[in-house]
Amino acid sequence: MDTTLLREKYEAVIGLEVHAQLKTKSKIFAPDGAEFGHEPNTETSPITLGMPGVLPVLNKGVVDMAILVGLALNSKIAKRCKFDRKQYFYPDLPKGYQISQYDEPVCVGGEIKISNKTIKITRAHLEEDAGKLVHAGSAGIYGSAYSLVDLNRAGTPLLEIVSEPDMRSSDEAREYMEQLRNNLRYIGVCDGNLEEGSMRCDANISIRPKGQKEFGVRAEIKNVNSFKALQRAIEFEIDRQIELVENGEEVIQETRLWDDNKGITSSMRGKEDAHDYRYFPEPDLMPLEIDDEWIERVKKNMPELPEAKIKRYTGLGLSEYDASVIVNQMDLALFFDEVIKGSVNPKTASNFLTGEIAAYLKEEKLAIGETKLTVENFQKLLLLLEKGTISNNIAKSLVVEILKTGDDADTLVEKRGLSVLSDEGEILAIVQKVLSENSSQVEAYKNGKDRLFGFFVGQIMKETKGRANPKLLNEILKKELEK
Repeated sequence: MDTTLLREKYEAVIGLEVHAQLKTKSKIFAPDGAEFGHEPNTETSPITLGMPGVLPVLNKGVVDMAILVGLALNSKIAKRCKFDRKQYFYPDLPKGYQISQYDEPVCVGGEIKISNKTIKITRAHLEEDAGKLVHAGSAGIYGSAYSLVDLNRAGTPLLEIVSEPDMRSSDEAREYMEQLRNNLRYIGVCDGNLEEGSMRCDANISIRPKGQKEFGVRAEIKNVNSFKALQRAIEFEIDRQIELVENGEEVIQETRLWDDNKGITSSMRGKEDAHDYRYFPEPDLMPLEIDDEWIERVKKNMPELPEAKIKRYTGLGLSEYDASVIVNQMDLALFFDEVIKGSVNPKTASNFLTGEIAAYLKEEKLAIGETKLTVENFQKLLLLLEKGTISNNIAKSLVVEILKTGDDADTLVEKRGLSVLSDEGEILAIVQKVLSENSSQVEAYKNGKDRLFGFFVGQIMKETKGRANPKLLNEILKKELEK
């Protein structure tokens, strides 16, 4: 069924549950390592495996990071919170239960601002991650032939950030995720690599007739590991639910999986209510008391947030768009901050970063730190441009070359004779030569075809290999054409 026209009848209601792995060196309740990329099952311990007689010990650094997130999201930091046991069996959950927070989370409330609205946050709570199953082999219609379990991820600290159902489109959901990831990355608590699973998203989606206040029945979509996949999954699910309703069928509350290859969601299980998990207070952990002194100590280490960084950049003369482009790529923003510590024009630096440099990085699929452009060499290039030693076009061509080779900007300009030609006599001779070779165009210009001025400038620049001082060139050319 084509639901394009039917979409006008319905409104989507979307809420996101984001699981962010916190960048601690060790796990939330155990001393074993929490870094990504180690050989399977080498970062485990008896505590992570839930062996008889072991006891969890809370990692204080995890709480520090949770407080930092709460401050960044304008949440209320709970003065008292506790951990609970969430009972369920899964092959990659060795203990048979997960230590999480249920009715007393560490952060309550909060918000994320996107371009057209503010998305409210319900809560953010701490919990431990499960391991990872790897399905392999083929068993025909039965799917995988066998599954392998890697428990390295089990016990890794997670902060689950739950939004209110305030989003109404896949675009809003994507922007919320991007802004949330930016905040988490800038404060240094999560690397935000969706592909590696360090930031994962479950989307709760329902539809309702426009104007209706009551929510419809929602479906939860799991297995979303990229911004593009999030948008595609939401779009598919909205259409699926509209089709069901239009056909007189009911939307069932359930958990569904997103298949990125097929571009569809499929039913995984009926959605359990919270009481099915049989939560009860974790008997091996005391309630956590967070006083004002602890919060203030963490607050002192708060880095500059994306929103504040954009405001600072616009104050330096950047457009809000250019400031957002730079801030949305943290490595680019950190590079920019170092560059403008020198005596360079921030706007000029921004033009290159969002222009030639951004285009090169996109084409080569590189981060700026993976190129050979250094802060010092970029500053040299910008100063050559600002002093009038080289033209803008030459600077644009050189920055791409330096990205590839790392050659010194001063040396390149001197060695190749790329400095701007500012000798009036030399420019005059070239202007006269070009005009004499294009006498018919000169006549046409004098008869009112003013646009030919640009043609003459282009020909002269070609003769000087782009080195002519533009301002001086325009002055001399204008005088010659008025004779």
